[in-house]
Amino acid sequence: MTPEPTPSDAAALAATTARPPRTGRGHPDREELAPWRAFLHAHARITRRLDDELQAQHGLSLAEYDALLQIATSPGRRLRMNLIAQRVLLSRSGVTRLIDRLVAEGAVERVACSTDARGAEAVLTASGLDRMRAASRTHLAGVQRYFLDPLSPADREAIERGLGRVQDAVGPSAECLPGTGEA
Repeated sequence: MTPEPTPSDAAALAATTARPPRTGRGHPDREELAPWRAFLHAHARITRRLDDELQAQHGLSLAEYDALLQIATSPGRRLRMNLIAQRVLLSRSGVTRLIDRLVAEGAVERVACSTDARGAEAVLTASGLDRMRAASRTHLAGVQRYFLDPLSPADREAIERGLGRVQDAVGPSAECLPGTGEA
């Protein structure tokens, strides 16, 4: 009778029978693309739900909430417009329109950049901070419900580890690159 394989035996077997790493030639097949498709679909569904809940309960889009959060967590609760655009993944014109809406609602003020008069910064108002804090309860409850609750701790660790590798492979974001004038 053959003994049951130990966990280390199983790992060794999996390593020897696993598909060899791709060398960058050719296109990925359907099986290899499955995690990518699952990531895209999950991301689209979750962000749509989070956006719908923020709109219904706070009159804020997910992008507006994210912009308020980015400003709120920046030194002095102020952030250059180009960094907001990079962090919330909007074009410069898109972030201008988004900040215009938040200015009209009294959530932020637009001021000349304190370090470069050619640039503009968005500064969070007390009203904007209150609004962002109220919306954060809704947002975090949604993140818990739609992302964290369905996953085991091991799943969360695997996702974090895997997406960390993806980030490493892609390299630093534009805001971290030398010569962008920002850190």
